[in-house]
Amino acid sequence: MTDEKRAFHVHLVSDATGETTHSIYRACMVQFDDVRAAEHMWSDVRNTARLREVIAGITKNPGPVIYTLVDDRISALLTRECVRMNVPCISVLGGIMQGLASHFGSRIRGQPGRQHQLDEEYFQRIDAMHFALDHDDGQSTRNLAEAEIVLVGVSRTSKTPTSMYLANHRGLKAANVPLVPGAPLPPELTAPDGPFVVGLTASPERLVQIRKNRILMLGEKNETAYVNLDTVREEILEARKLFARMGWPVIDVTRRSIEETAATIVRHYNMHLERRQGEAADVTDG
Repeated sequence: MTDEKRAFHVHLVSDATGETTHSIYRACMVQFDDVRAAEHMWSDVRNTARLREVIAGITKNPGPVIYTLVDDRISALLTRECVRMNVPCISVLGGIMQGLASHFGSRIRGQPGRQHQLDEEYFQRIDAMHFALDHDDGQSTRNLAEAEIVLVGVSRTSKTPTSMYLANHRGLKAANVPLVPGAPLPPELTAPDGPFVVGLTASPERLVQIRKNRILMLGEKNETAYVNLDTVREEILEARKLFARMGWPVIDVTRRSIEETAATIVRHYNMHLERRQGEAADVTDG
């Protein structure tokens, strides 16, 4: 018995940036432990000239084709060539769009890349990314009250990547503030009308491991209280006491991916907004 993975080629074909195709493909591939796939990304496939390049690449390295193409003519040509080469040709969006079109009784527009047009949502995400960068790791408290979400936690609890994910994928202005022993919190976080705050925590053992790896990456050799297990346990205990005192929701990121953490934060945030709307309605009715 061998642990060696079987090698394949997979072609990801898109008429836009390919982000949708790649995300769905990666979500599927994590289910195959015994497979190692070489990814071939083909973006902006919107005409037959570009499609010929794709077909040449598939011919050179045969393997399954996963595509998001809204132009029926291009997708039909690709499918025909895949049948000729005897390789699977899988449409990511075809079944979904056909099902929606049937239910809505509407025609599919068939315009490539519409989801990437420079609409209001796009500019909202750009503004949110700038905000997250400006307010990363507590480096700036300017306009902190304008944050929609503030993540608070001790060092290495995934505050930065989570706030960046919330900004880029959800368009939310997310800041993050580290808990440093002896350092006061920005007053905006304790104000009655302050931004929505979420506390992030993790197991002491996991934090020590991450911090030690961080120190090694920086080329430092001397261990300090920063990676002392008892000290880290005390940090986390004090952080949890603070979260409880402030009534902030707490998320343990030890076994969560960034996406899972972000999804939980958004759920808490939406509940927070619903409560505020309810309170406002009660005041109006009164």
